[in-house]
Amino acid sequence: MRKEARKGGLPHPRATDVQKQVITAAKKTAERAWLASVGVDPLIQSLRDLDTAYRNFFDSVSGKRQGRKVGLPRFKSKRDTRQSLRFTRNGFRIRGNGKLNLAKIGDVRVKWSRALPAEPTSVTVVLESSGRYYASFVVDVEPEILPRLDAEVGIDLGLTTYAVLSDGSVIDNPRFLRKAEKKLKAVQRELSRKAKGSKNRAKASRKVAKAHAKVADTRMDWLHKKTTSIIRETQAVYLEDLNVRGLSRGRLAKSVHDAGWSTFRRLLEEKAARYGRTVGIVNRAFPSSQLCSECGHRDGPKPLAIREWACTACGVVHDRDLNAARNILAAGQADRLNAPGGPVRPGVAIPLQAQPDERGTRLSDLTGTGGRTAGAGGAPALQGGVDVNLCPPCHGPCGGSRRCPWRR
Repeated sequence: MRKEARKGGLPHPRATDVQKQVITAAKKTAERAWLASVGVDPLIQSLRDLDTAYRNFFDSVSGKRQGRKVGLPRFKSKRDTRQSLRFTRNGFRIRGNGKLNLAKIGDVRVKWSRALPAEPTSVTVVLESSGRYYASFVVDVEPEILPRLDAEVGIDLGLTTYAVLSDGSVIDNPRFLRKAEKKLKAVQRELSRKAKGSKNRAKASRKVAKAHAKVADTRMDWLHKKTTSIIRETQAVYLEDLNVRGLSRGRLAKSVHDAGWSTFRRLLEEKAARYGRTVGIVNRAFPSSQLCSECGHRDGPKPLAIREWACTACGVVHDRDLNAARNILAAGQADRLNAPGGPVRPGVAIPLQAQPDERGTRLSDLTGTGGRTAGAGGAPALQGGVDVNLCPPCHGPCGGSRRCPWRR
């Protein structure tokens, strides 16, 4: 209906008109009589999803929606690996014996993972390719603010080690997919030998899906435990904005997908919002691996094979990942707590709030070539108690002005 209206130059059909034609009127035809056997809730929800998809498309085209471009909505297929239907409040109820009653379906036995914290507003029944059904409830919950802590941490994500924290802690990379490759190859080889369209091929396909689901479930369980532990032990977490989409197209694509960096960041942000913590994202252009976390000297890019290096300015030997984590912590703290031009080195005191006269420093007022300009006795030059020579984004002498190359 929407496509035909667009081609004919007609006005965009209203949601109520679409609902009357494709649901109410369609049930009375011989070709769509089977719609009467389905609850009306999932049918209406599919039209609401269509409206959301069109809204996202138009917002993406006009620039209102951030992120990658969104295309026009497409029809679903009965061969999709994931099937779902959603019921609103009037389409389901939870029985006293623990069963879930769905409209036009009846009572369904449920294995509850936990008690619902509040009255649910909707439920989505999901069928995965592995043959498992899930009931996902939407409930309103209040934030559980945890006691405030003084600990803050910067995290450098990687593949050799999953994460290195600025306090020196190291999280090993579990490599769930790599460890399961032998079993996955066996079930996939078995699938390739089955005749297309046969029942045995369907059984083998289900077996492959179950093997992949086990890997995904194990990874998600591990990510939940790690992110919960980090959020409970620290008040603020700082991460680098990695280009995961670009890295997943290279030769390390399988390892990048296995790591699940995007899920790790998403879980941290969700739990931080729920428990009253802070998650800061440092710009991906920030040279965390090129800067000395002791003196702020920029030592230039280094190949990934170099895991340790000595600063040419102060001579301190750094572990590549630990140094990057400390720089991420300093840059994240500077962006969140300090005005441009404040100290961003680990161990340097950060004022609670910068004064208006501390903002901005002209390049002509400073000397030096990118390091820290020393004051009397070799101490850092301070203005109003704030080191004006060190810029949070580039660790250079621009004072955080708009001319900073990293701000551009």
